[in-house]
Amino acid sequence: MSEDIEHAYWYNMRTGEVEHGFQSPSVDRVGPFATRAEAEHALEKLRENSAKWAEDDAAEQ
Repeated sequence: MSEDIEHAYWYNMRTGEVEHGFQSPSVDRVGPFATRAEAEHALEKLRENSAKWAEDDAAEQ
């Protein structure tokens, strides 16, 4: 990932669009992502991470 996250790709949760750079309020976007393709699959990645964290939490119980 580039050190300049201002010019990275972001996924806008409100609009469902990929953005390059800071185009919308931070509350609406997730990222940063290194490529447009990664940002396009942001929801899949978020689901994967959430499932993994839930598994980890269950294993700690």
